[in-house]
Amino acid sequence: MPDRGGGPTGPRIRAGRPSRRARALLMTLGVLAVLGMVFTMFAGFWTDWLWYRSVHYSSVFTTTLWTKIGLFFVFGLLMAVAVGVNIWLAHRLRPPLSAMSMEQQSLDRYRMGIAPYKTWLLLAVACLVGLIAGASAAGQWRTWLMWVNGVPFHQKDPQFHLDVSFYAFDLPWYRFLLGFGFAAAILCLIAAALTHYLYGGLRVTSPGARATAAATGHLSVLLGIFVALKAVAYWLDRYGLAVKSSDFKATGNWTGLRYVDANAYLPAKTILFCIAVICALLFFATLWRRTWQLPVIGFGLMVLSAILIGGLYPAIVQKFQVQPNEQAKEAPYVQKNLKATREAYGIDDTKVTEYAGKSTTEDKTKLRDQVSDTASIRIMDPNIVSPTFQQLQQIRNYYGFPTNLDVDRYAKDGKEQDTVIGLRELNLGGIPKNNWINDHFRYTHGYGAVAAKGTEADAEGRPVFTEKNLPSEGSLGTYKQQIYYGEKTTTYSIVGGPQKEVDYSDDEGEKTTSYQGKSGVNLDNAVNRAAYAVAFNEPQILYSGAIGKGSRILYNRTPKERVEAVAPWLTIDGDAYPAVVNHRIQWIVDAYTTTNGYPYASRTTLGDTTADSLTATNNSRAVVAQQNQVNYIRNSVKATVDAYTGEVKLYQWDTADPVLKTWMKAFPGTVQARADISADLMEHLRYPQDLFKVQRELLTRYHVTDAQTFLSGSEVWQVPDDPTNDSRSAVPPYYLSMRMPDQSAQAFSLTTTFTPNGRDNLSAFMAVDSDPRTADYGKIRLLKLPTSTTVDGPKQVQSQFNSEQDIAETISLLSRGHSKVEYGNLLTVPLDGGLLYAEPVYVRGGELKYPLLRKVLVTYEGRTAFEDTLDEALNKVFGVAGSTPPPKTGNNPPDTGNPTVRQALDDAQKAFDAGQEALQKPKPDWSAYAKAQDDLEAALKRAEEAQAKADKAAGGSKADGGGSGGGKS
Repeated sequence: MPDRGGGPTGPRIRAGRPSRRARALLMTLGVLAVLGMVFTMFAGFWTDWLWYRSVHYSSVFTTTLWTKIGLFFVFGLLMAVAVGVNIWLAHRLRPPLSAMSMEQQSLDRYRMGIAPYKTWLLLAVACLVGLIAGASAAGQWRTWLMWVNGVPFHQKDPQFHLDVSFYAFDLPWYRFLLGFGFAAAILCLIAAALTHYLYGGLRVTSPGARATAAATGHLSVLLGIFVALKAVAYWLDRYGLAVKSSDFKATGNWTGLRYVDANAYLPAKTILFCIAVICALLFFATLWRRTWQLPVIGFGLMVLSAILIGGLYPAIVQKFQVQPNEQAKEAPYVQKNLKATREAYGIDDTKVTEYAGKSTTEDKTKLRDQVSDTASIRIMDPNIVSPTFQQLQQIRNYYGFPTNLDVDRYAKDGKEQDTVIGLRELNLGGIPKNNWINDHFRYTHGYGAVAAKGTEADAEGRPVFTEKNLPSEGSLGTYKQQIYYGEKTTTYSIVGGPQKEVDYSDDEGEKTTSYQGKSGVNLDNAVNRAAYAVAFNEPQILYSGAIGKGSRILYNRTPKERVEAVAPWLTIDGDAYPAVVNHRIQWIVDAYTTTNGYPYASRTTLGDTTADSLTATNNSRAVVAQQNQVNYIRNSVKATVDAYTGEVKLYQWDTADPVLKTWMKAFPGTVQARADISADLMEHLRYPQDLFKVQRELLTRYHVTDAQTFLSGSEVWQVPDDPTNDSRSAVPPYYLSMRMPDQSAQAFSLTTTFTPNGRDNLSAFMAVDSDPRTADYGKIRLLKLPTSTTVDGPKQVQSQFNSEQDIAETISLLSRGHSKVEYGNLLTVPLDGGLLYAEPVYVRGGELKYPLLRKVLVTYEGRTAFEDTLDEALNKVFGVAGSTPPPKTGNNPPDTGNPTVRQALDDAQKAFDAGQEALQKPKPDWSAYAKAQDDLEAALKRAEEAQAKADKAAGGSKADGGGSGGGKS
């Protein structure tokens, strides 16, 4: 009887092997996992292609893709072939294994183990190094495109007399090739040595010769190639000295040759090149001599020479020739650095004018009328009043304004005026209920622009709106008001399908719309829906019934994202700003071309030089390329992004920039000619802030054109800290319509101040013409104050404001209770040889917490005024009789029809009037003013609560701007 059990006489069960069903399941799961990974990679590629095609920049996608693929396969194949051939050759050159030593007997086990898999192992190693090398080469697509498309600068460096394009476009590519060659030589050498050792060509412990003649010849050739590449490196290092960075106490981050470079390192590199060539020939000679003696001696000589000639000799020159007389030795090279740096950053044409810093007019009353001709002093600070815009013009909670508004120019009654402008963008955090449909289908866009005069405020301290309400109405005329693309629009939306979108709300209720633009990617296709479901990790995109015929997905919706995506070779300015152009809202984006290969020009880090008190508190204003080290920059492109369609247009702005011309050759058809810029658009272009900040930082040292003065360091300036901000960061530049002393009329300008290094008094004032319609656009004017006298700088002026007793008492009263005083932009205006400072002062009052203009500080040559309006402050400073207060403008909150709200607002107005009456007495009645402030706060709170109840009863979300903006805290 046969055994059935599990004992020694029973059938054997093979433990641990899965059943056929389990194996089939595992295989299926494995196949599905592979398919999932493949589709995930496909989804990323496919959605990118669809997006580029939707914005009509598919050539950018295909050019970069094919360039990466080409570099990957060419250099991957070169590395794979190089390593594979050397392994194969080492195997072919293996010696016959006759007498076996203990070492060889130990290796024999490995040889026998890999013998059946030799071909596969060879292919695996070659493919692995090929993949790594190919991936590394693909990352050099920019370097390749710049090399193959490079155009000349028509400027030569002062040392080698080569065109700058050699350093900017050629040298980086040659260095990549050299690095690739070194990597290939080292990998081939390691692979060949291991193969020779494995098959007995190299011996470590065996008796007799350590290497066969074949192994000696093979490895010598590889070492010869390595040393030959080192010779090439020494030769390229000679040119690299022109763009080499080093620390130099006189300049900081120095770039270019110094005395020791030109007189020690340069000849040393030439000598080392010759030695390396001889050494390489000695290695190649072992093919015939079959001995390592001479190559080893040559290699030792090369190493010793590198230490003595390349290291010790320059140190001796620096110590005993340069340091005892540094200024005389370095002056010629500093002069070259001065010239190159000023050219590379576009500051070589800076007009420096000596400025007295003191008025020449004894009767100051005569200067009062000159102020309005000299500058349109902006008292609406775009970096302060955003909450005021939010409170008065948000209308619905699902709208919002950026933290920092923008300054532009708009004509009213035929006269241009500085205007503070912001867009009412979508704020998903304020929608009534967050869910997938609301977030991505119903609430898809913002609505309308809001603008206010920069130089005026109404009697309650609120902006004087020139464009307001919903739908927007005012001086901007008719324009497409929906904002599908904006700085705050960071999520995707699906539009154009069966699901209706919320357009805006008014007294008649909610208005709906459906997107009619051609932007975005069509989701009719099931493959597209699946790809986006994977790409966005949102499976509902695949099966949601809210997506149907005509549905389109919008993403990459911020202006900076879109421009950077279609032009990845550009560096984007930190501040995109909106403008109404040809009846459409257009985002205007400034973009730069840069390089770090401009010989002799000192490098700067964009993230550091563009930082100021605004970027310290608002990261969205920072430059995209935070750590980009550059030594050449041009505002070469002006870009626009349509707020409705998302259409991106790139315009060639700097027609002489060789870097842009190179990229235009690489990506033909992507950048339009400057002549294509419409007159309407030209009115709103301006000089970019980030370029200005880079230039002003360079001008702290490079305003000097004499090498001896530069080396002494006596004329070093600094950008002062923002005196109105606690971040201890640089003061931001300010846009202001003003007239410099050599100008006949006001020009829209970007301005800043300088102080001496380590001191607070003023050393210079800088302005650049920012209106491209003028011949002086981009012209930098520098008013240099005498070093023999001290003129108060921004920090000293602010300290003077805060230290005057009457002002301090008023500030203390304004900030009592829940109120908070905020200082606006401290503007500096050159006037009759002196400097006029003006600063608006805002108060955030009560629980509403939005700033209203309460006072204006003005000072001129030690005379200070702190008054309710700019006119009153100017009159007091210049000793002119007071003028009547400006009439109230029509910016009161609209009558909602709610009697409780209306009564509360009437009470608030009475309290405000009582407070003003208390302040206008010959001796201000501070107790009456304080009581009026309390009454005002209580009335505003009642108005806000009543309006909130009314909104809730009407079924809508709370209208923040409806009835709570009328008071003065």
